[in-house]
Amino acid sequence: MENTEKLKFHQSKKFREKAHKWFILFILIAGSVVILSPLWWMISTSLKTPQEIAQYPPTFIPETFQFSNYVKAWQTAPFTRWTLNTLVVATIGTIGSVFINSLVAYAFAKIPFKGRNTLFVLVLSTMLIPGFVTMVPQYILFSKLGWINSYLPLIVPSFLGSAFFIFLLRQFSLTIPNELLDAAVLDGANHIQIWWHIMVPLTKPALITVAIFSFNGAWNDLLGPLLYLNDESMYTLQIGLQTFKGQMQTQWHYLMSMSVMVLAPVVLLFFFFQKHFIEGSNISGGIK
Repeated sequence: MENTEKLKFHQSKKFREKAHKWFILFILIAGSVVILSPLWWMISTSLKTPQEIAQYPPTFIPETFQFSNYVKAWQTAPFTRWTLNTLVVATIGTIGSVFINSLVAYAFAKIPFKGRNTLFVLVLSTMLIPGFVTMVPQYILFSKLGWINSYLPLIVPSFLGSAFFIFLLRQFSLTIPNELLDAAVLDGANHIQIWWHIMVPLTKPALITVAIFSFNGAWNDLLGPLLYLNDESMYTLQIGLQTFKGQMQTQWHYLMSMSVMVLAPVVLLFFFFQKHFIEGSNISGGIK
């Protein structure tokens, strides 16, 4: 009798565990469907004709796949030039962001100096200031410097540091034992050598996270290029997408085709470096 009750208990426990796993799986699948629905709609619309886009009820799968939309959309405007412009701005800005924020984070984490914590709090407090508050003074400053209609307003701020990136890298750097740095000092290394030979390799996951965020922000930036760029040959992709939007009509099939192509590099970048991105987002440990 006792063995029968134990068997029933174990069977009931296994059933509950399986039911719980299936429930979690259902929630994850349902959530994924909801999140990926806009992406699927964008891809589906990019492969439709204008007539099919306008018809009601809408179709989730194109009746005929119009892959020519991508070629025609690319040929509508100088997107090759705009892609190169965006790539230059995003790449240089990412390099500057990773370099400067890593140096500042190392100083806050490993170099003791008077008022370090107070200064760090002041840096973090800048995150409370909305970007729209500094937009006008920043535009006036860049105008006085003669930087309007150039890439300098889009690139130079990346070399001035970001409070969020400094915080992320500092917290990651704090987990690295000071004994490693002390040993390097005994060997005659200065702070730049310690930063380059010790901190950079050990904080690589966090640096990749910063690089992904920086590249994504620069690649998808619309407001900055819209404010500072006047010459059409200097446009970036985000401004270029607006060419398909008119006052009377929007070419949705071309707009969605180019949106898919603009989104693709960012998605591929995340998939290639997602392991490092997850490690870098975990600020609890740089040494395992």
